[in-house]
Amino acid sequence: MKNSLELEKDLSEKWSVLQPLLNERSKRIWAGMEATSLGHGGISLLERVTGLTRKTISKGIKEIELGLVEGSHIRSSGGGRKSKEILYPDLLAQLDLLVSPYTKGDPMNPLRWTSKSTDKLATELQSQGYEISSKTVGRLLKQQEYSLQLNRKEKEGNGHKDRDAQFKFLNKKVAKFLSSGKAAISVDTKKKENIGNYKNTGRDYYKKGESPKVKVHDFKDKKLGKVAPYGIYDIGINEGWVSVGISSDTAQFAVNSIRSWWYEMGEQIYGDTSEILITADGGGSNSSRSRLWKVELQKLANEIQKKIHVCHFPPGTSKWNKIEHKMFCFITQNWRGKPLISRQTVVELIANTTTKSGLTIKAALDENDYQTGIKVTDQELAKVNLKNNKFHGEWNYYIKPQ
Repeated sequence: MKNSLELEKDLSEKWSVLQPLLNERSKRIWAGMEATSLGHGGISLLERVTGLTRKTISKGIKEIELGLVEGSHIRSSGGGRKSKEILYPDLLAQLDLLVSPYTKGDPMNPLRWTSKSTDKLATELQSQGYEISSKTVGRLLKQQEYSLQLNRKEKEGNGHKDRDAQFKFLNKKVAKFLSSGKAAISVDTKKKENIGNYKNTGRDYYKKGESPKVKVHDFKDKKLGKVAPYGIYDIGINEGWVSVGISSDTAQFAVNSIRSWWYEMGEQIYGDTSEILITADGGGSNSSRSRLWKVELQKLANEIQKKIHVCHFPPGTSKWNKIEHKMFCFITQNWRGKPLISRQTVVELIANTTTKSGLTIKAALDENDYQTGIKVTDQELAKVNLKNNKFHGEWNYYIKPQ
């Protein structure tokens, strides 16, 4: 007696020969006959082999049992329920309109990840006269290459009431800069890394018994210390720069990293433009509340003679920053399972990170010593040529050269 794998193989061979010769009715009749002869589990097996639904196969069995094989109705070619895209030719365009202002990626919509639920989208479409379910909305979003953000490490605090409005503002600003050929960059500090022969998460290929042997404990090496990689991701051309700092992650370090990007990469592309846009988290070394961040940006604006626009992500959304999932995640993948035994190892691993979409990254060591705790007085801040936007000026502003 044949086992299930042999039966499935035989049925698959039969189906590949018969399928082109059968109409819809004869397909379900054949599947019903085979399922009946197999007994328990037959419908499931035929479902796998033919791709027909259980309902269709069961209908074929019922027709055989009732003697309706002869002369029964055969659905005409192209019959059956029409897809929503055929019923509503403008459906995909309308769905994209609903989602696009709330997305955050790709050149025209800087993050292609929706922040609206399928239930909400279905409800909005229903209010416009479309008969559609949330499940269908999910299928269409996937078809349009949208994807849901994971709910890990995304919520860092209470969501701000203007979160979506800020995403819309930021999206519009980035799109405007990209369409006019100006620089729009995403910046952030990657988490600090211990330098030395320590375990690095992830796995890589090694011959049996030849995987690196690392220290049991991750106590910081007093001589090698840690590094703080600060990244700049060019949203428009899919290129990045990383300054690997060996000192403190301060506003001076952050702005100096942007300065390094400008002279190493940005100037040759955007030298003729009058302004650049920086999208950044609301905290850390590029905090929206940091006075030193603004003072240092003023120095950079004066130096390169560019108006520098800044848009911060709202509270609790730092993981949606473009650089996180367009650059940092690939750096982490590239050095998985490799001990970061030296600072130069970190630089080389970052610089050799590439993706199928064409991402390239340059990296360099920043050996400057950045002092912490620098205070900026009211008088010093008042000298910054800063203009706040009417919409959440604490998040959106620009600094002009003096």
